[in-house]
Amino acid sequence: MIDQIEVLNRIADALERLAPPAAPQVDWLAHPAYVWTGSEARGVAELLAPPLGLLRGIESQKERVVGNVERLAAGHAAHDMLLWGSRGMGKSAVIRASIVAAQTAHPGRIALVQVAQEALHGVTALFALLGTVDRQFLVFIDDLGFEENDGAGPRLLRSWLEGGVEARPNNVRLAVTANRRAIVSRSMSEQDDPINARDVVDDRLALADRFGLSIGFHNCDQPSYLAIIEGYAQQFGLTFDEHDALEWSRRRGARSGRVAWQYVTEVAGRAGKVI
Repeated sequence: MIDQIEVLNRIADALERLAPPAAPQVDWLAHPAYVWTGSEARGVAELLAPPLGLLRGIESQKERVVGNVERLAAGHAAHDMLLWGSRGMGKSAVIRASIVAAQTAHPGRIALVQVAQEALHGVTALFALLGTVDRQFLVFIDDLGFEENDGAGPRLLRSWLEGGVEARPNNVRLAVTANRRAIVSRSMSEQDDPINARDVVDDRLALADRFGLSIGFHNCDQPSYLAIIEGYAQQFGLTFDEHDALEWSRRRGARSGRVAWQYVTEVAGRAGKVI
């Protein structure tokens, strides 16, 4: 009998050694940003963001986002935000930059938590963790888009926003970016059934209306595009040719903050500079 107990103990010890070590508990007060995987978080030592002054062509959008994040950091009433519209116009950049600005004004009082779309199922558990922490959090879901047959995702988001039993706690707000205000899939325009497609879009628009702030970002015009490049050029001590900059955008078929940054990177490379 004693030998059997000893054998069982040895087996238990061996199994414990084979099991992966438990993930360390993240310190929700230690980092400026975090990444949520759906079941656990990891801290980000430095949150990288462009200076707010370099985000040109989106002045009104920037003002609203910065003001809302500032209110959240100060512990005042703040909105959940939906930033929607054209690709490359600074939706995610302005969120990161606003957090950095708020962290400067309110050291240690606010953090960004980025959640990938595939980790949405774990956001309710994330809320349970964040609600116990004496800190403000902006939970950031970038480039969100639900497929037309996805009913669970929109229901989850609606529950978080509407104050149900799974709603986000008072110290947490949501920031979502999407290419369309209706938060639909990129293939929605290819629907065979236009009536059903219209119903889905209407439902997603109703979901979008539940955000306190719904802010549109649109392709910039030529003067705004050149102004964005000018701002970067001044920041990094570069010179550029307007005709060359416009030709760059024509070759890419778009004028946006992202295309402007890519052009500035090209100009810096030609000049042998690092930016």
